[in-house]
Amino acid sequence: MNDQAEALRNLIKQRERIEEGRQTRIVTVTSGKGGVGKSNFSLNFAIMLRRLGQKVLVFDADIGMANIDVLMGVTSPYSLYHLLKQEKTIWDIIQLGPEGLHFIAGGSGFSDLLNLTAEQLDGFAGQIDKLHGQYDVILFDTGAGLSKETVKFIAASQETIVVTTPEPTSITDAYALIKMVNGMDINVPFKLIVNRATDYREGRQTADKINLVSKQFLRIELPSLGIVPDDSNVSKAVKRQIPFTVAYPSSEASSAIERIAKQFLEMPKAEVAAGGVKGFLHKMFRLSR
Repeated sequence: MNDQAEALRNLIKQRERIEEGRQTRIVTVTSGKGGVGKSNFSLNFAIMLRRLGQKVLVFDADIGMANIDVLMGVTSPYSLYHLLKQEKTIWDIIQLGPEGLHFIAGGSGFSDLLNLTAEQLDGFAGQIDKLHGQYDVILFDTGAGLSKETVKFIAASQETIVVTTPEPTSITDAYALIKMVNGMDINVPFKLIVNRATDYREGRQTADKINLVSKQFLRIELPSLGIVPDDSNVSKAVKRQIPFTVAYPSSEASSAIERIAKQFLEMPKAEVAAGGVKGFLHKMFRLSR
């Protein structure tokens, strides 16, 4: 694993200047409540984007409940914490997951990030800014619910994917999250994923219901990015600690993720944030004041 990580760091460094022209999309994945399969969606969505030729980095930004590495069955020796403490560089903390997926493990690091001084943030952001142009998509898998940390990630990102299920409580909490962010007068392009739908009809009805209410009361459009069926192969993959798109590539859930990833790439891109990844962090920091 150490040799693999060293090779990964060297490869990224070699490409650092070659790929400066790439525009990096900063995407937050969130949900109104826990238990809807948000992190599992984030992981498999990222893997599918990679299969479609995208360079993707996943940040596990779920403060206190980080589990992306657990879902992959990968041990992460370093996390964002080591970067904040200046013990490691950004290249050191990037880990290698299935099918060459790049990820940064979570933990206490993100809560520490929200309490940095301006000087500390500037140094940290300088490290993170090295990622801009290295990836097509940087995906932040945030915590579930209406926490202030989650709202800051959403407000600072270019676009946000909200994951819900057809359950009434999940629908209500997803709408509450969107309403809260909208009430902050922040223009965030939302996209909706309906997970664990019994069938396409149920998923479509759920998406239409949330979109209708959002248009009526919040005056915002909430386009559906796709529907993931309730598939027993997903729970089997979780128990095996292998992403379901890897363990069961022909499953209904994997096919749905592929359609969603293609739909995501076909949709118009949100406006690239000023200052790239560094600008994203500074914006999030200002929101924490």
